Amino acid sequence: EFLKVLRCILYSSILAALFVFLAKINVFSRLIFLEVTILLVMHLSGWRILKRIYVRHLIRGGYGNYNVLIVGINKQSKFLIEEIKNNPYLGLKVVGLINNDDGLEKIVKKNFIDEIYIADISRRNLVAEVIRKAEELGKTVRVLTENFDIPYKKVSLNYIGAVPLVTYYESLTHGADSVLKRCLDIVVSSAALILLFPLCIIIAILVKLENPGPIFYISKRCGKKGIVFNMYKFRSMVKDAEKQRDALSGKSDVKGPIFKIKKDPRLTRLGRVLRKYSLDELPQLFNIFKGDMSLVGPRPFPEEESNKIEYQHIPRLNIRPGVTGLAQVKGRSNLKFNQWMRWDIWYVENWSFGLDIRILLWTIPAVFKGRGAY
Repeated sequence: EFLKVLRCILYSSILAALFVFLAKINVFSRLIFLEVTILLVMHLSGWRILKRIYVRHLIRGGYGNYNVLIVGINKQSKFLIEEIKNNPYLGLKVVGLINNDDGLEKIVKKNFIDEIYIADISRRNLVAEVIRKAEELGKTVRVLTENFDIPYKKVSLNYIGAVPLVTYYESLTHGADSVLKRCLDIVVSSAALILLFPLCIIIAILVKLENPGPIFYISKRCGKKGIVFNMYKFRSMVKDAEKQRDALSGKSDVKGPIFKIKKDPRLTRLGRVLRKYSLDELPQLFNIFKGDMSLVGPRPFPEEESNKIEYQHIPRLNIRPGVTGLAQVKGRSNLKFNQWMRWDIWYVENWSFGLDIRILLWTIPAVFKGRGAY
């Protein structure tokens, strides 16, 4: 919404300014266009932001919620329920889960069902019967596609005559978009390195005073196309923490090839604070400036762990890794590994400059809350 408002105001302001220039109207200062443009963006987007925050607050409290009935008990329905719980602002409330259409009419009426979601489409007769009954009851029916768990494709619904077709297709990034993304990385990283230099000096001194050892932790990470680079972080663990890893190998809180522990005994007191608010990541601004990383993108895995990921997760390496990403703003380390990969791959295949801006804005409250960081 913000980007649409911004685009609309810029286009209209440029047209108005062009008209004033060509008509040679000198009644007011041309600087007023800049002032009015800024005020319009602030007000027209500001009230929309406030409205959305207020509406989402009402929806979380139960206002305007839709009662949902799910047909089909399988991994698809389980995943659907989990996603509904993770997105409370959608206003969907699962009030029933059934495996067939027996008593469907009674269930719908008794529980005031608004929408019916069909998760098991392998039983064609069941799908047809549920749709028929829902039509008689005047209820909306939504059907999961068979390939719902392929997040790295864009999906659209097209028609050939009266035949509906679900279309999966790859998105292609224009060269100009890549240049724009790189320009943003250079401008922001260079400005941040200058502005945050005093803070980095303070953190470096505190790291050195608290625990003997180097100030920076240098890790071999896999970047774009699997190219290995040195990623820099402020050291948040005790000296020789890597040597203690084997003893903790079975205590990872993340299922999959990634090694993470919520209460890692190797963390220093300062390190816990740095991790919670992502201050240990500040040296990665240098990685961004060099071109090893980007502001937004999938988090880079250590070389050893990256070699263990499954082939369907490899597309996450098609772009530069980032300091923040969709997985970080959606739950950080609280996400399950497969959820993490799903968000990363969705980002890669649906990237846009506007999406990067939104993720950067979402990152700010995520960092201050400090949830899921360890």
